[in-house]
Amino acid sequence: MSKKLALFDFDGTITTKDSFLEFLKFHKGGLNFLFGFALLSPYLVAMKLGLIPNWKAKEIVLKYFLNGLSVEDMKNVSADFSAKIIPRLLRSRAMDQIKKHQDNGDDIYLVSASAEDWLKPWCNQIGIKLIGTRLEIIDEKITGRIDGNNCYGQEKVERVKAEIDISKYSEIYVYGDSRGDKEMLALAHYPHYKYF
Repeated sequence: MSKKLALFDFDGTITTKDSFLEFLKFHKGGLNFLFGFALLSPYLVAMKLGLIPNWKAKEIVLKYFLNGLSVEDMKNVSADFSAKIIPRLLRSRAMDQIKKHQDNGDDIYLVSASAEDWLKPWCNQIGIKLIGTRLEIIDEKITGRIDGNNCYGQEKVERVKAEIDISKYSEIYVYGDSRGDKEMLALAHYPHYKYF
Protein backbone atom coordinates (compact mmCIF):
# COMPACT_ATOMS: atom_id res chain seq x y z
CA MET A 1 0.00 0.00 0.00
CA SER A 2 1.33 3.46 -0.87
CA LYS A 3 2.29 5.68 2.04
CA LYS A 4 1.26 9.31 2.23
CA LEU A 5 2.80 12.16 4.21
CA ALA A 6 1.08 15.38 5.29
CA LEU A 7 3.16 18.33 6.54
CA PHE A 8 1.30 21.22 8.15
CA ASP A 9 2.62 24.63 9.12
CA PHE A 10 0.91 25.84 12.31
CA ASP A 11 0.80 29.64 12.70
CA GLY A 12 -1.57 31.19 10.18
CA THR A 13 -2.23 27.83 8.49
CA ILE A 14 -3.97 25.82 11.20
CA THR A 15 -4.48 28.89 13.42
CA THR A 16 -5.94 32.36 12.92
CA LYS A 17 -3.19 33.98 15.03
CA ASP A 18 0.52 33.57 15.74
CA SER A 19 0.98 31.12 18.64
CA PHE A 20 4.38 32.67 19.46
CA LEU A 21 2.75 35.98 20.40
CA GLU A 22 -0.30 34.33 21.97
CA PHE A 23 1.90 32.13 24.16
CA LEU A 24 3.95 35.09 25.43
CA LYS A 25 0.75 37.03 26.14
CA PHE A 26 -0.72 34.05 28.00
CA HIS A 27 2.48 33.49 29.99
CA LYS A 28 3.16 37.10 30.96
CA GLY A 29 -0.30 38.70 30.92
CA GLY A 30 -1.54 41.43 28.57
CA LEU A 31 0.09 44.45 30.22
CA ASN A 32 3.53 42.86 30.65
CA PHE A 33 3.30 41.61 27.08
CA LEU A 34 2.53 45.10 25.71
CA PHE A 35 5.22 46.72 27.85
CA GLY A 36 7.79 44.16 26.70
CA PHE A 37 6.97 44.66 23.04
CA ALA A 38 7.10 48.45 23.41
CA LEU A 39 10.57 48.04 24.92
CA LEU A 40 11.68 45.65 22.16
CA SER A 41 10.09 47.61 19.29
CA PRO A 42 13.43 48.98 17.93
CA TYR A 43 14.58 45.37 17.30
CA LEU A 44 11.29 44.46 15.64
CA VAL A 45 11.52 47.52 13.38
CA ALA A 46 15.13 46.57 12.55
CA MET A 47 13.92 43.07 11.58
CA LYS A 48 11.15 44.47 9.35
CA LEU A 49 13.71 46.69 7.64
CA GLY A 50 15.98 43.69 7.08
CA LEU A 51 18.72 45.06 9.35
CA ILE A 52 18.69 42.01 11.61
CA PRO A 53 17.54 38.48 10.66
CA ASN A 54 14.21 37.02 11.78
CA TRP A 55 15.87 34.47 14.11
CA LYS A 56 17.88 37.16 15.91
CA ALA A 57 14.80 39.29 16.63
CA LYS A 58 13.01 36.14 17.78
CA GLU A 59 15.83 35.31 20.21
CA ILE A 60 15.80 38.84 21.64
CA VAL A 61 12.05 38.51 22.32
CA LEU A 62 12.41 34.98 23.74
CA LYS A 63 15.24 36.04 26.05
CA TYR A 64 13.23 38.98 27.36
CA PHE A 65 10.12 36.93 28.11
CA LEU A 66 11.46 33.45 28.94
CA ASN A 67 15.06 33.67 30.19
CA GLY A 68 15.38 31.83 33.53
CA LEU A 69 12.02 30.04 33.34
CA SER A 70 12.41 26.50 34.70
CA VAL A 71 11.75 23.56 32.41
CA GLU A 72 9.04 22.38 34.81
CA ASP A 73 7.27 25.76 34.75
CA MET A 74 7.55 25.84 30.95
CA LYS A 75 5.89 22.41 30.78
CA ASN A 76 3.04 23.57 33.03
CA VAL A 77 2.47 26.86 31.16
CA SER A 78 2.62 25.02 27.82
CA ALA A 79 0.05 22.42 28.95
CA ASP A 80 -2.28 25.22 30.13
CA PHE A 81 -1.79 27.14 26.89
CA SER A 82 -2.51 24.02 24.86
CA ALA A 83 -5.73 23.34 26.78
CA LYS A 84 -7.06 26.89 27.14
CA ILE A 85 -5.80 28.99 24.23
CA ILE A 86 -4.91 26.81 21.22
CA PRO A 87 -8.50 25.51 20.75
CA ARG A 88 -9.67 29.15 20.32
CA LEU A 89 -7.12 29.77 17.56
CA LEU A 90 -7.89 26.78 15.32
CA ARG A 91 -9.36 26.97 11.84
CA SER A 92 -12.12 24.34 11.58
CA ARG A 93 -11.31 23.58 7.92
CA ALA A 94 -7.68 22.88 8.82
CA MET A 95 -8.76 20.54 11.61
CA ASP A 96 -11.12 18.77 9.18
CA GLN A 97 -8.19 18.25 6.79
CA ILE A 98 -6.00 16.82 9.57
CA LYS A 99 -8.85 14.45 10.44
CA LYS A 100 -9.12 13.37 6.78
CA HIS A 101 -5.42 12.52 6.71
CA GLN A 102 -5.76 10.65 10.02
CA ASP A 103 -8.74 8.67 8.68
CA ASN A 104 -6.64 7.76 5.61
CA GLY A 105 -3.84 6.49 7.87
CA ASP A 106 -1.38 9.09 6.55
CA ASP A 107 1.71 10.15 8.53
CA ILE A 108 1.12 13.69 9.78
CA TYR A 109 3.70 16.19 11.04
CA LEU A 110 3.31 19.71 12.30
CA VAL A 111 6.36 21.68 11.10
CA SER A 112 6.59 25.04 12.82
CA ALA A 113 8.91 27.96 13.55
CA SER A 114 7.18 28.19 16.94
CA ALA A 115 8.79 26.40 19.86
CA GLU A 116 8.17 22.69 20.31
CA ASP A 117 7.56 23.37 24.02
CA TRP A 118 4.15 25.00 23.64
CA LEU A 119 3.04 22.94 20.63
CA LYS A 120 3.94 19.48 21.96
CA PRO A 121 0.99 19.04 24.39
CA TRP A 122 -1.50 19.88 21.63
CA CYS A 123 0.21 17.60 19.08
CA ASN A 124 0.23 14.75 21.61
CA GLN A 125 -3.44 15.34 22.35
CA ILE A 126 -4.56 15.11 18.72
CA GLY A 127 -2.02 12.40 17.80
CA ILE A 128 0.30 14.07 15.29
CA LYS A 129 4.11 14.33 15.24
CA LEU A 130 6.01 17.58 15.72
CA ILE A 131 9.05 19.29 14.25
CA GLY A 132 9.59 22.80 15.61
CA THR A 133 12.10 25.33 16.87
CA ARG A 134 13.94 24.06 19.92
CA LEU A 135 14.81 26.29 22.86
CA GLU A 136 18.15 26.03 24.61
CA ILE A 137 18.08 24.63 28.15
CA ILE A 138 20.94 25.10 30.63
CA ASP A 139 20.71 23.85 34.23
CA GLU A 140 17.02 22.96 33.75
CA LYS A 141 16.20 26.55 32.75
CA ILE A 142 15.14 28.11 29.45
CA THR A 143 17.76 30.62 28.29
CA GLY A 144 15.67 32.22 25.54
CA ARG A 145 18.27 31.26 22.94
CA ILE A 146 17.39 28.96 20.05
CA ASP A 147 18.97 25.49 20.16
CA GLY A 148 20.21 24.92 16.60
CA ASN A 149 18.42 26.91 13.90
CA ASN A 150 15.02 28.60 13.79
CA CYS A 151 12.67 26.10 12.06
CA TYR A 152 11.78 28.50 9.26
CA GLY A 153 12.23 28.56 5.48
CA GLN A 154 14.96 26.18 4.28
CA GLU A 155 15.46 24.95 7.86
CA LYS A 156 11.97 23.39 7.73
CA VAL A 157 13.14 21.28 4.78
CA GLU A 158 16.43 20.36 6.51
CA ARG A 159 14.59 19.25 9.67
CA VAL A 160 11.97 17.29 7.71
CA LYS A 161 14.68 15.46 5.74
CA ALA A 162 16.67 14.77 8.93
CA GLU A 163 13.67 13.22 10.69
CA ILE A 164 11.67 11.65 7.85
CA ASP A 165 12.72 9.44 4.93
CA ILE A 166 10.56 11.26 2.38
CA SER A 167 11.58 8.83 -0.41
CA LYS A 168 9.27 6.18 1.04
CA TYR A 169 6.15 8.28 0.41
CA SER A 170 4.25 8.07 -2.86
CA GLU A 171 2.34 11.26 -2.08
CA ILE A 172 3.39 14.30 -0.03
CA TYR A 173 0.88 16.97 0.94
CA VAL A 174 2.12 20.30 2.35
CA TYR A 175 -0.01 23.06 3.86
CA GLY A 176 1.47 26.52 4.47
CA ASP A 177 0.58 30.19 4.41
CA SER A 178 3.74 32.33 4.36
CA ARG A 179 7.18 32.82 2.82
CA GLY A 180 8.56 30.75 5.71
CA ASP A 181 6.78 27.73 4.14
CA LYS A 182 7.89 28.27 0.52
CA GLU A 183 10.76 25.76 0.59
CA MET A 184 8.65 23.14 2.39
CA LEU A 185 5.83 23.60 -0.14
CA ALA A 186 8.36 22.78 -2.89
CA LEU A 187 8.74 19.26 -1.39
CA ALA A 188 5.10 18.46 -2.07
CA HIS A 189 3.37 16.51 -4.79
CA TYR A 190 0.30 18.41 -3.58
CA PRO A 191 1.25 21.89 -2.25
CA HIS A 192 -1.54 23.89 -0.59
CA TYR A 193 -0.82 27.58 -0.04
CA LYS A 194 -3.34 29.56 2.04
CA TYR A 195 -5.69 26.63 1.53
CA PHE A 196 -7.84 27.25 4.59
